[in-house]
Amino acid sequence: MNIRTDILLRVYIAFGLIVLFALAVLIKLLNVQFVQGPRWKAMADSLSTKYVNIEAVRGNIYSVDGSLLATSVPEYELRMDLLAGGIEKDDVFYEKVDSLAAKMSAYFGDKSTAQYSRMLRKARKDHERYFLIRRKVSHSELAVIKKFPIFNLGRYKGGLITVQLNKRILPFKTLASRTIGYKNPNVQPVGLEGAYSNYIDGETGKQLMQRIAGGAWMPVNRDAEIAPKDGADIISTIDINMQDLAQNALRKQLIKSDADHGCVVLMEVATGEIRAIANFTKVGEGQYEEKFNYAIAESAEPGSTFKLASYLTMLDQHKLDTATKVDCEGGTFRVYNHTIRDSHLGNQIISVKRAFEVSSNVAVAKLVYQHYKDNPQEFTDKLYDLHLNEKLGLQIPGEGRPLIKNPKISKSWSGLTLPQMAYGYESKITPLQMLTLYNAVANNGKMISPVFVREIRRLGNTIETFKARVINEKICSDETLGKLKGMLEGVVLEGSGKEVIKNPLYSVAGKTGTAQVADGRAGYRVRRYQASFCGYFPANNPKYSMIVVINNPKGAYYGALVSGPVFREVADKVYANDIEMYDNVSKEQFVGNTKMPVSKSGNKQATQYVYKSFGIKALLASNSEYIHAIDTNNGISFQDIDYKEGMVPDVTGMGLKDALYLLGNAGLRPVVKGSGKVVKQSVEPGAKAAKGAIVMLELQ
Repeated sequence: MNIRTDILLRVYIAFGLIVLFALAVLIKLLNVQFVQGPRWKAMADSLSTKYVNIEAVRGNIYSVDGSLLATSVPEYELRMDLLAGGIEKDDVFYEKVDSLAAKMSAYFGDKSTAQYSRMLRKARKDHERYFLIRRKVSHSELAVIKKFPIFNLGRYKGGLITVQLNKRILPFKTLASRTIGYKNPNVQPVGLEGAYSNYIDGETGKQLMQRIAGGAWMPVNRDAEIAPKDGADIISTIDINMQDLAQNALRKQLIKSDADHGCVVLMEVATGEIRAIANFTKVGEGQYEEKFNYAIAESAEPGSTFKLASYLTMLDQHKLDTATKVDCEGGTFRVYNHTIRDSHLGNQIISVKRAFEVSSNVAVAKLVYQHYKDNPQEFTDKLYDLHLNEKLGLQIPGEGRPLIKNPKISKSWSGLTLPQMAYGYESKITPLQMLTLYNAVANNGKMISPVFVREIRRLGNTIETFKARVINEKICSDETLGKLKGMLEGVVLEGSGKEVIKNPLYSVAGKTGTAQVADGRAGYRVRRYQASFCGYFPANNPKYSMIVVINNPKGAYYGALVSGPVFREVADKVYANDIEMYDNVSKEQFVGNTKMPVSKSGNKQATQYVYKSFGIKALLASNSEYIHAIDTNNGISFQDIDYKEGMVPDVTGMGLKDALYLLGNAGLRPVVKGSGKVVKQSVEPGAKAAKGAIVMLELQ
């Protein structure tokens, strides 16, 4: 063998060794990648841990009467550790897996027993440690599921893992839903849920999680490392019964008027607490939902309800008096080539008070223009003193910004602005901002900001309370205040609100409003109106103030005809259910020959109790169980009603219940006609009558 051959041989051997080494390395890599890979990956995963937040249970929101408006209920995500200690051995798992599958199939009803069995068996084969069973499981459902085979082995042995989430619900569904609001990630907060989220949310906890095969994260320990702290409770000012009244009345009128949207707000005068606030948007034919809080967010031209501010300004600055005469010129007034018209033409020379009652645009425009055309700043300064140009600083977000023009700084100020502002145009204000002004008049001149939250409680203990912020201690003089109150009452007694809002049982003060609303680029060429009524009741001792605004009603569009019925219905029902607004009957005085209250004849004990409650003297010369009440100059005396067996008793003057009782006991059969008290009986009292005889009773 020569040298050359030897060298080549050595080269081939070296190359072969290199190839063999490379093959060995490749085989090892393939072994690590595909044979030992899952083991090493699992080991790497087991070394990956992190802390995740555990959501706290959000606090509840209550109405002022204790009703639950919003609450969180637990909702669970169910997962399963298929290698848990109690089922680690195959014989235990496979002995019970079909029974578990059968239970799940019967309870959930979404898969067959065979499908559930295959699903669980495959998860077992794949060594799943955090296998998803089901989402959105309620607490009551979980209690049942825990009793299923395998799961009933216990918290750790059965492999059932529960991940608690919190679902927010509104027990009263749509009642005050927009005011209650919501808080969602990446969404502007709405209502009380958004405004008070720092209190309601509570404090999140911490849970140590470990990444397992497949990239899923599983709790290292079933218990939280840092327990979450539940949120505080909010006590709102909403009264659930009044809220229901307001929503029903508003929805009914919106459907009747086929309006685009509307709102109503009911506020307690002295405290500023909002008892009801309803907002509805048309979503279909005859269908309305709460989509937007118009009451606090929609800043628009208010129309004639703004006349209160105009007259307040002129009266307080001694420009005129309620008896001052103004010539309405038949209902038209031309200024700067623009004609201002009254909704009802024909007014001539009338008093300021009457002009307010009939809502004359011409009168207020002429008066404001006459007194302030040379110094419009004097007029707007008073409006600014009333803070009508400022937000109220509400407890919930989304308040609309008011617009009250100023001749010094408003670029759009023109010669028409002043007379237009007088009757509610070229200005913008929200319904709640307008209500706050009317509430100040009812509150003897003290203007306060509306309140939606009364207090915050944690574990039943009050941690913070809220009261109305005073915006203006006195909006005008007492003299002006008295005149304004008389004018507002006159609207309902003799003016534009007389036919719809006037109630003989209690007094109402307020103002109707009808404004033409601009429609986008079309402006005022398209006839769209906003109807409103703002006022308070009872007028002699105000307890509640209220505003109703309805946008773009079809057909009738005047404030009295459209918004008036809503105001009347809510006020009537609130008055009927609030005993504090009734005069105390025990203070009534009956003297001399004053006619006594009418009383039905009947049971002595019941009659005496009623008269005693009224503080009326009763002369008790009576031994019988049933009596006639007789009015005398000295009080009420009671005359016995005597009857003997077989004789017809005297039931005239009695209510039906007592009459039926006496006739029934006498063995007689009464036949009734009419309602009220008995005014006539067919068989004379004291006459003999056989048992079962018919006695006709006429009630009136």
